[in-house]
Amino acid sequence: MCTASEYLTANHYFGRNFDYEISYNERVCITPRNYEFKFRKIDDMKSHFAIIGITAGIDEYPLYYDAMNEKGVAIAGLNFAGNAIYREIEDDMVNVTPFEFIPYLLSQSESIEDVKELLLNLNLVNINYSESLPLSPLHWMISDENSSIIVEPLEDGLKVYDNPVGVLTNNPTFDMQLFNLNNYRNLSVKTPENTFSKDLELDTYSRGMGAIGLPGDLSSASRFVKVAFTKENSFSGESESESVSQFFHILASVEQQKGLTFIDDPDLYEYTIYSSCYNTNKGILYYKTYDNHQITAVDLNKENLDGDSLIIYPLIDEAQINFVNWFQIFLFIVYFLYNF
Repeated sequence: MCTASEYLTANHYFGRNFDYEISYNERVCITPRNYEFKFRKIDDMKSHFAIIGITAGIDEYPLYYDAMNEKGVAIAGLNFAGNAIYREIEDDMVNVTPFEFIPYLLSQSESIEDVKELLLNLNLVNINYSESLPLSPLHWMISDENSSIIVEPLEDGLKVYDNPVGVLTNNPTFDMQLFNLNNYRNLSVKTPENTFSKDLELDTYSRGMGAIGLPGDLSSASRFVKVAFTKENSFSGESESESVSQFFHILASVEQQKGLTFIDDPDLYEYTIYSSCYNTNKGILYYKTYDNHQITAVDLNKENLDGDSLIIYPLIDEAQINFVNWFQIFLFIVYFLYNF
């Protein structure tokens, strides 16, 4: 189960929490413009836009969980169990497998409008990556700095929704998630007025009472409401550091801690393996992992984007703890030597 969001200050930010019970050695992967994408049922693509994102560390094919291209279009795939329907091959359609969906769109889209055009004739086909790696049931949030959409492969066809709230979680379908926000229209960041009774004097005994009723559990429906409320009311300065910091705080409002969501196996529990943040205007990917809260960045534009081989950076998952004691001693020694 996962959560995706976007955030707009001076730049457009996009990212997600990747919540799962097993890590597949996730890594930052840059696909340069001349890496040859080999597709199962359509022509291979030898030249395309450069892409940066986080992939499974399976082999040399970029199995993107979330990614952004050099034009500022970003996509995240989220679990959609019980609803995602993949189809058989149709001769009059563009037959793309779900694991090819992100590369197919990002390789040739400069905007959400381009994405919508490509989706008109797209058929997501039921072809596994391999015998040992079957398809995941997914739906996708796709955004640029101007708009956002949700794509869901349902029983009655591929649905494309405009996404006015700029968030996505898992089940139920997006239209139901969006409608559910009506049940929380009373929430506020301000101190609420007493509308309970004109005859009772009720105290404002705490700050934050305007948000009483905001869900706090880890279900996908509750996470949708909470991250939407957090994102819609979030405030930061417009500098890069303030914006990136605030975006990670938005995602942190619905992160999953180890031990709180057990799977059938009593030794497995879902947790936030990593959180990503893309500055889609500058081409920078920031990330944190469960154990490493230090923000790590990879700049797409500082690589050779005209190459033909994948550029890989394994996620730095070990905690980076900054002890300051010795540094303070060093400064004291420098001060002492300089003054005496």
